[in-house]
Amino acid sequence: VQLQASGGGLVQAGGSLRLSCAASGLTFSRYVMGWFRQTPEKEREFVAVVTRSGGTIYNVDFVKGRFTISRDNAKKMAYLQMNSLEPEDTAVYYCAADHRIVTDYSTSYGEYDYWGQGTQVTVSS
Repeated sequence: VQLQASGGGLVQAGGSLRLSCAASGLTFSRYVMGWFRQTPEKEREFVAVVTRSGGTIYNVDFVKGRFTISRDNAKKMAYLQMNSLEPEDTAVYYCAADHRIVTDYSTSYGEYDYWGQGTQVTVSS
């Protein structure tokens, strides 16, 4: 299984980025896909998740309508569209896949099965 995250970069505050996550080696439609982020000062935190059926859940503490997560099962891709970026959004962003059975999703990074390598997002003020 491989997850390849891309799309990060340097952007000014107020700008936008679209992160992509390409999956291979798994039956993509059977996995819940999540995005997490991490800085040196904080542990990995939940950003957003898209369920197998396309339902979406966001971290209400900081997303505040600025981000949109989506998936394309035919292409085995997950995306995170980020708008109105703020310097506080600076972090390494990771995509992750979760093959859960009982519940629809998790916001806990410890419950995800596979991880991409991360892509750096830097927002300048």
